[in-house]
Amino acid sequence: MLTLTWILIFSFAMAVIALAGSLTLILPEPIFKRIIFPLVSLAAGTLIGGACFHLLPHAVEVLGNTKQVYIGLVVGFVALFILEQFLHWHHCHRSLMQHHPVSYLILLADGLHNFIGGAAIGSAFVIDIKLGMITWLVAAAHEIPQELGDFGILIHSGWNKRSALLFNFISALTFPLGAVFAYAISAEINIAIFLAFGAGNFLYIGATDLIPQLKTEKTKEQILHFLMFILGLLIMSAL
Repeated sequence: MLTLTWILIFSFAMAVIALAGSLTLILPEPIFKRIIFPLVSLAAGTLIGGACFHLLPHAVEVLGNTKQVYIGLVVGFVALFILEQFLHWHHCHRSLMQHHPVSYLILLADGLHNFIGGAAIGSAFVIDIKLGMITWLVAAAHEIPQELGDFGILIHSGWNKRSALLFNFISALTFPLGAVFAYAISAEINIAIFLAFGAGNFLYIGATDLIPQLKTEKTKEQILHFLMFILGLLIMSAL
């Protein structure tokens, strides 16, 4: 019961992060562009570090160094590839003026993505409370820049501020649903496979979604992005 309590606390905390998108209303465009990519760089480092230093090793520890673990890893990677290809879900952090009105599709895809993320984190909490907290931290690091971008899309698509906040928050509520789902089925199956699945998710987002957005020809920005990426890796390694 204590594990479920931790799952509920942290998963609803993740849903609240959806409200962070409202910061785009008070941030001028130049400042938004200045801070978003260093945050994306940090998020990419924490995602890849979290997958390689925590989720995958714990999956191997529980399930053994078996093919099952790596199948779970690949399935987690491919699942987000499918989500991106067919529902056009992606972490877009470009200028708010470059977005297109695809807001309902983004909300649907984000809801599915949040459910998957919630299942991975719920599984981590079931296996080990500390692992669950670390996994939550990894997910939160990339949710903040994502929500900034998604909220900007909704506003640019013509939504008023209240509706954008409400529906973005509703789509985030699938995160605790996924976490509780993982807890509920933990008595029936060995949910350590979800750790490998989550590692695949994190690797996909970090390597194929975030890092490509960091390309720039400005040397200072290149150095800053690289250092923030390394910082994310170091934080995950230290934890």
